[in-house]
Amino acid sequence: MKHKHYQQIEENIYADTLSNGLRVFILPKQEMAKTFAIFTTDYGSIDQSFVPLNEQDLQTVPDGIAHFLEHKLFEKEDRDVFQDFSKLGASANAFTSFTKTAYLFSATSKIKESLQTLVDFVQNPYFSEQSVEKEKGIIAQEIRMYDDQPDWRAFFGTIKSLYHHHPVQIDIAGTVESIHNITKDDLYTCYRTFYHPNNMALFIAGNVDPEETMAFIKNNQDQKDFEAPAPITRKFPDEPKEVAEKEVTITMPVSVPKALVGIKESVIPKDPKEFMEKEWLMDIVLDHLFSKSGVAYERLYEAGLIDQSFSSESHLERNFGFSIIGGNTKDPEKLAQAIKQELLNLQTTSMDQQGFERIKRKKIGQILRAMNSLEFIANQYTHYQLLGIDFFESIEWLENLTHADMQDFTKNWINEEQLSTCFVKANE
Repeated sequence: MKHKHYQQIEENIYADTLSNGLRVFILPKQEMAKTFAIFTTDYGSIDQSFVPLNEQDLQTVPDGIAHFLEHKLFEKEDRDVFQDFSKLGASANAFTSFTKTAYLFSATSKIKESLQTLVDFVQNPYFSEQSVEKEKGIIAQEIRMYDDQPDWRAFFGTIKSLYHHHPVQIDIAGTVESIHNITKDDLYTCYRTFYHPNNMALFIAGNVDPEETMAFIKNNQDQKDFEAPAPITRKFPDEPKEVAEKEVTITMPVSVPKALVGIKESVIPKDPKEFMEKEWLMDIVLDHLFSKSGVAYERLYEAGLIDQSFSSESHLERNFGFSIIGGNTKDPEKLAQAIKQELLNLQTTSMDQQGFERIKRKKIGQILRAMNSLEFIANQYTHYQLLGIDFFESIEWLENLTHADMQDFTKNWINEEQLSTCFVKANE
C-alpha cells in the first residue's frame, strides 16, 4: 500500500492496486463522525459500442443500458439491497453519468459491514427476464417525468444541437423505445465487460484506519474469482468540429421561455496536465463573464434579459467537451445573441491580470472549502483518477496558471462554428 501526503492541503491518501486490478483509495479523516464510500466503474451512457469481453466483434447495445444496469444491480433474487443498507443504518445511492456509474453509501457506524454490502452487491449481479421487464415500466415512467421538465429538455436540447453523431447527445436514461429493447443477456454482456475490478475504483473517506480497511477489502476480493482482465475496446463515431444545428426550438408548456447557448469543444488535450489546465481556464473564463459577480451577468441583468435562473456550466471528458450558458428570459433571441457576442468578444478582449488572479483565488478557495465534504472529495478524486489525473496534485496546476495562459486560451477558444442555441418556448 502506497501512502502520499499532500502538504499543500494537509491530506493523506493511502492507495493500492489489488491483484484483480481494483484500485482502492483511502482518505482517513478521524475528525469526521461519518464515513463515505463510492465504488465506481469507468462505464457510462456514452459507452454503447464496444467489443464484449472474450469476443472479437463490435456490439452496439440499446440507449440507456448503463443507467438500466445501475437500477438492476440493487435488485437481487430475494431482496432489495437498499434494505440491507437500511438495516445497517447506512444511506445508499447510485448514479449514472455520461462516462461512469457509481454506487455509494454514507454511515456513522458498522462501516465494515456497509463496505462489504457495497462491494458484494455490485460484484454479484442477478438479472431475470421477469425483473428486467418489470424495470422497463419503472424507468419509462422516470423518462417521461424528465421529459416534462423544461430545464432537462433545454439541457439535452442544447447538447443535441452541438453533436452530430456522438452518443453524449442521447439522454442518459435512454428513451422509452430504446429501453424496451434491453434484454437480460444485454445486461450481462455489459456487466461482464465493464464491471471487471480492473475497470473500477473504490474510494473510502472518513473515520477509518487505512491499514485495517485496506486489508479488509483485499481479503474480500481474494475470496472472489474474476476472469483475467483485458483492455476494453470502445468505439465512438467520428464527430465534426462544427455544431450539428445552429438553432433548435423546443415547444412545451412553460410560463417563461428559456434560451441556452452551447459551446462545443473542438480540441480535447491528451496530456493530463494540459487537460486540467484547459478545464480550469474554461471555468475561470465562464466565472469572469457569467457568475453572479461576472461582467456579462451584470450587463445582461441590467438589460432585463435574465433572472436568478441564469447559470453556466462546463464539461470536459476524454472524447467530448461542452459548456452551456443561459436561463429563463422574456426575450430569448436577444439573450442568445448577447451571450454569443460576449463569447466571441473574448478573442479580442479579456479580463485583466488583477481580475484573473482574483477569480483564480476564488476557485482555489472554493475547492479548499469543499474539501470539508467527504462526498466532494470522493467524487472528484475518483472522477479524475479514471481520467489518469491526481485531483489533489491538480490544485497546484491551478495555482500555477498565469494571466498569459488565460490570454492564449481565450484567443483560440471559441469561433462561430462552435456555438449553438436552444430555445424552450410555450406551445402556440
